[in-house]
Amino acid sequence: MLNHLDNRVTGQDLLQKKDQQIAALENQVALLAEQLAWLKRQLFGAKSERIVGDDQTLAFDFGAQPVEPQTPEVIEDIRYQRRKPTKKRGSDTITFPEDLPVQRIALDVTPEEKICPETGEPLVCIGEEVSRKLARKAEQFYIIEYVRPKYASRKHPDLGIRTASLPDAIIDRCPAEESLLAYVLNAKFADHLPLYRLVEILQRSQIRISRQTLSKWVLTLGAGLSPLYDAMKARVLGSGVVFVDESPIRLQVKGKGRCQQAYMWIYVGGGGGDPPYRFFEFRQNRSHVHPEQTLKDYQGLLHSDKYGAYEKLAKREGILWCPCMAHVRRKFVEAETGDPELRRQILRKIRYLFLLERVAWSRAPEERLRIRRTLEKPILDQLLGMIKDRLVTGKLLPKSKFHQALNYTLGLAPYFDNYLNHPEARLDNNVAERAVRPLTIGRKNWLFVGSEDGGRASATILSLVQTCRNLGQ
Repeated sequence: MLNHLDNRVTGQDLLQKKDQQIAALENQVALLAEQLAWLKRQLFGAKSERIVGDDQTLAFDFGAQPVEPQTPEVIEDIRYQRRKPTKKRGSDTITFPEDLPVQRIALDVTPEEKICPETGEPLVCIGEEVSRKLARKAEQFYIIEYVRPKYASRKHPDLGIRTASLPDAIIDRCPAEESLLAYVLNAKFADHLPLYRLVEILQRSQIRISRQTLSKWVLTLGAGLSPLYDAMKARVLGSGVVFVDESPIRLQVKGKGRCQQAYMWIYVGGGGGDPPYRFFEFRQNRSHVHPEQTLKDYQGLLHSDKYGAYEKLAKREGILWCPCMAHVRRKFVEAETGDPELRRQILRKIRYLFLLERVAWSRAPEERLRIRRTLEKPILDQLLGMIKDRLVTGKLLPKSKFHQALNYTLGLAPYFDNYLNHPEARLDNNVAERAVRPLTIGRKNWLFVGSEDGGRASATILSLVQTCRNLGQ
């Protein structure tokens, strides 16, 4: 009898272990299926994060204009004819400055064609027809010669020779004038040309400058432009509204022939909803110390993602952290398994917030705050309530992307009030995300920085070039 009971207990334990193994394997299969679906979408799918269809419309009253009551539609059959306008061909859609130099080329008929074939009388010029085309000449290089007469005393030649001073130059005794140096910086940091490719471009005009020489010029210019960089950095940090992000960059290890991963931080500010001023900072790693040092005296709004360094700064007095809702949306876009219906509802709520923000930023600051508090806050409260209820319900795989997205959003919940209460705050950190793009395009071309000094010089010059581009200079 006891042996029979022992066998039965052993069988139940075995079945229970089998059930646990099956559940664990099912969870593992679900996670692997989710990872496979994400990988396929990254390789073959569309990169857009738009999930909710455009057929969803918002019916919010912004208080700007009263909504007229809708009247029943009356369908009236009207037929008419109209002349279809002829399409103008050859219309000039190119714009160019009016002060461009003009080269006139006269095209005249032959002397025989200047005689009237009917009367034999000479034709009279009654005007001219002018056709304009935009043309381009090859790049022109020229030499500037500074001629300085030398003066000396006949009676006292030992007093020396007197000549006029040369104009100030950012690089002493450099054979390149500032216009050529500006061309080099613009080609590398605005047009993203690596220096070896710039050498080949110069060779087409029979100008031969080695890549090593160009590299030395860039390093020297980066150091010489540091006062402008420091002034712009002070302006950004003093604006009270800063957007920050970081991106990896490759750093060549001296003497080892390989590269290690470094980072370029970018800070955007200077006022306005989309501030034009930005400065880059080159760092050898992603340590929390770097943004803490840069923002040690900063007071105001700080927009960023949920990187730990920014979460630590958010707890400091004087900083109002505005986490990025675009990153929240991205988390749920990537979470294709878990709770499809709840995921769809969450993405729709987030879409409503962004649509309302688009309207709010077209209004005055006071009206912007009213829209946020009366229309956006209820949607945000509903969104966070749905997430909390789903986490309490449980039955989610702890390692699933959907569970991670829920926890990610809930961790940011206490800080969303900052954008609701400050008109200059934004719902996302897309300003910094867009500012990183020139860096990502550039590193695909020049691949890496050759040294720490090169990284710092690149940060300085990138800051000035990209700020000027955003200012329309």
